[in-house]
Amino acid sequence: MELWQMTALELGRKIKDKEVTAVEAAKASLAQIRKVEGTVHAYVTVDEEGALLRAKQAQEKIEAGELAGPLAGVPVAVKDNICTKGMRTTCSSRMLENFVPTYSADAAERLTDAGAVILGKTNMDEFAMGSTTETSAFGVTRNPWNPEHVPGGSSGGSCAAVAAGECFLALGSDTGGSIRQPSSFCGVTGIKPTYGTVSRYGLIAYGSSLDQIGPVGRDVADCAALLEVLAAHDCRDSTSVARKDTDFTAALADDVKGMRIGIPADYLGEGLDAGVRRAVLEAAQVLKERGAVVEQFDLSLVEYAIPAYYVIASAEASSNLSRFDGVKYGYRCEDAEGLHHMYKKTRSEGFGPEVKRRIMLGSFVLSSGYYDAYYLKALRTKALIKKAFDEAFAKYDVILGPAAPYTAPRLGESLSDPIQMYLGDIYTISVNLAGLPGMTVPCGMDAKGLPIGLQLIGDCFKEKNILRAGYAFEQARGRAPLADVGRLTEAEKKEGEAR
Repeated sequence: MELWQMTALELGRKIKDKEVTAVEAAKASLAQIRKVEGTVHAYVTVDEEGALLRAKQAQEKIEAGELAGPLAGVPVAVKDNICTKGMRTTCSSRMLENFVPTYSADAAERLTDAGAVILGKTNMDEFAMGSTTETSAFGVTRNPWNPEHVPGGSSGGSCAAVAAGECFLALGSDTGGSIRQPSSFCGVTGIKPTYGTVSRYGLIAYGSSLDQIGPVGRDVADCAALLEVLAAHDCRDSTSVARKDTDFTAALADDVKGMRIGIPADYLGEGLDAGVRRAVLEAAQVLKERGAVVEQFDLSLVEYAIPAYYVIASAEASSNLSRFDGVKYGYRCEDAEGLHHMYKKTRSEGFGPEVKRRIMLGSFVLSSGYYDAYYLKALRTKALIKKAFDEAFAKYDVILGPAAPYTAPRLGESLSDPIQMYLGDIYTISVNLAGLPGMTVPCGMDAKGLPIGLQLIGDCFKEKNILRAGYAFEQARGRAPLADVGRLTEAEKKEGEAR
């Protein structure tokens, strides 16, 4: 097995045992990036020189006994809406094309403190608005399993990078499924933690009441180890929660005997691809055979989740993105005639179509005469959805279902029908509205050879339940393979470029 094919924890152990150095690990990842990045385009920025310097510094600390954690020396990637001091952070938007932060996000600081080596920043949907990583101003990211298909979004670059072996772990952000859905499409594992578990300081905001940073990895154990690093109280984030139960790797026991698992019948109805349904139910059967109690139940209000989410998220986005005005930082248009014209021209040129669409929707639902009819009604619906989950978790330890209604669509299909793209988030959005933890674990492949993801949802601050169930399933079925990007022939590449 080559270095880039290992899990993060396997590599960490080899570095700790002095079988390999952090510099050698970074060079292996950078070599893989050079090999496949022309096809996948998972990164916006690759900081090769800086990565090798950080790897050298990490190795020196490891040898001095200053770093002994399981991820010390492991190469990682960071989604491009998470600030990194001295490294370009663009949100995949022309608006921030040349923005270099003067500080790092708390999550990025914790990665560095743990000895992880940041390789660069991953591509995403512009300002995290999209489900395919096609709205990026710097080009689309392609699915490593089939470059004619999308990797999902908005954390598509992070998930594609992990799936293609371009890093061992990655940070993503999840506002309505933006870690779990691309993890499903790319065949990797991703966790959206309970709201408040990971600091949002330094995360460029989309929907502040919904956004949460989380890990993407090759298996459940890698994600649990990274979540342990990220989860901590941060006084710079007023929504950050002080928790004492963040020893997530302790939950990695191959034992689900007596665990109560509920499958919402609403998640298995119309609109769900037959192959996805089959894979999810087979995964449920695996857990049942290992001693879990599995049954279907009715989870109400599912049909109201998408309209409630897009009203709330767009309202918050219209407020959060008002700071991008061409005055303080970021893009500024040329040849403006006065301040107001400069505002309008800067935003017209700096923002892409999907971002403009959501800003306008958000401004509309917050406007006089429509605030009560839309925004307040959406907030009441959000409270009802949380109540429905509370009632479900009074009976079940984990809720199981699909992460997405279908596997990765072809490039271009979703952007032609934005409403259909929004409906693709139907199984993930409720988790953000209720502030719950959710995880995607690979559970099979469809007839086209594209990955299928199983979603496990837990009650607030009960990440250990979904980690336990995900780990048990993984032990039964085996770890999912990485994508073999190199299998593409030159003819296939040319055919893709022509399309």
